[in-house]
Amino acid sequence: MSGPEILMEGIVFGESPRWHDGRLWFADWGAHQVISLAADGSHQVEATVESFPMCIDFLPDGRLLVVDSNQRRLLRREPDGTLIPYADLGPIADKPWNDIVVDAHGNAYVNTINFDFPGGEFTPGLIVRVTPDGTVAQVADDLAFPNGMAISADGSTLIVAESYASRLTAYDIGADGALSGRRVWADTPGDHPDGICLDAEGALWYADVGNRRCVRVREGGEVLATVNLDRGAFACALSPAPDPRLFVLAQHWGDPEPSPPTGQLLT
Repeated sequence: MSGPEILMEGIVFGESPRWHDGRLWFADWGAHQVISLAADGSHQVEATVESFPMCIDFLPDGRLLVVDSNQRRLLRREPDGTLIPYADLGPIADKPWNDIVVDAHGNAYVNTINFDFPGGEFTPGLIVRVTPDGTVAQVADDLAFPNGMAISADGSTLIVAESYASRLTAYDIGADGALSGRRVWADTPGDHPDGICLDAEGALWYADVGNRRCVRVREGGEVLATVNLDRGAFACALSPAPDPRLFVLAQHWGDPEPSPPTGQLLT
């Protein structure tokens, strides 16, 4: 595994990287933009949403979904680039909505930490399922700051990072998209997993802000690899095999807030 290479700098607050159609897409929460990056390093703004947080994923037909946390809703990007309302999340929870992952059937799973961060009193978070017709239903609860999510290659398992519990939690995905069979996929003692991604061998990478690293673990918790950085790692994504690259969004974090922005996209 090679050392990190900087692909882009000056990111205000990068999160939610997704590999899609030969490009690396991510959300810059601070700039309120969804950005895509080509292999040659050129980038373009794909959407602008005045929201924080603002996570992304793609429907099976390639259309972009955006979590508009400020308005407690999902937006869908049409082929002409316009953003339209897709689902209303407000009736379930009026606190910040966070990560999203979409399965092969078009079901979107979205989580909320369910309390005001930072500074608010902790309340367990939850996950909802949004079906292709926009119907929203709660499918999991009692999560300690749910963060990054990923779905196994066969579509049978959803994994969510519980940042406050230092663990990765798994659920079975039913034929109707419901979640069941909750279990600990891996404990991450001393780490607080944030963004996550699964690799072709079924192992999982998680980003850790406080420990400034990304860690590859197997189900059960065996650590397979660690990438150390000079700043907090917020989220990660992999390009497809046979020659995968690990992309990491990282930045300095803590008081006082740095200026100019220290966010980087690394590979």
